[in-house]
Amino acid sequence: MDLTKVIRTVPNWPKPGIMFRDITTLVANPQAFHYCITKLKQQYQNKSITKIAGIESRGFIFGAALAFEMNLPFILIRKKGKLPPPIIAQEYQLEYGTDKIEIQPDAITKSDTILIIDDLLATGGTMAAACHLVKKVGGTIAGCAFIINLPDLHGTDKLKQYDLFWLVEFVGE
Repeated sequence: MDLTKVIRTVPNWPKPGIMFRDITTLVANPQAFHYCITKLKQQYQNKSITKIAGIESRGFIFGAALAFEMNLPFILIRKKGKLPPPIIAQEYQLEYGTDKIEIQPDAITKSDTILIIDDLLATGGTMAAACHLVKKVGGTIAGCAFIINLPDLHGTDKLKQYDLFWLVEFVGE
């Protein structure tokens, strides 16, 4: 399936010069959504993963569906202030400033091997922070999965030490 035909591109949003890749058209298409979850399951079903973590918010969509399909626990990696205490936080750099993501420390044990999912790999900062957070609470990273990779933004450079997988790339746009 050619996902580039299912994912809507919104030019100049949320600011001029950005080509926003809108996955709402993908998840509204049952065949495309099923295709994504099937491909992710095929990639990871034999990797000894014990839990799947999704990054808020679009990573929740794909991560929860994959966790269900693989009969694995699903872990929320949330934006700051969204989880009740106790939490462990990780700050990361944005283009202008910083942000934080959080996890509950009892969500992962030292024996857990975690697959982390987000919808899109751009600069890699959020996923790098999520990986650091999972390791901080004792988990091992099995891999980082995405639906979309934007290779022109070089997000893979920040994640070279991890097993990376994505379903579609948008190059040069």
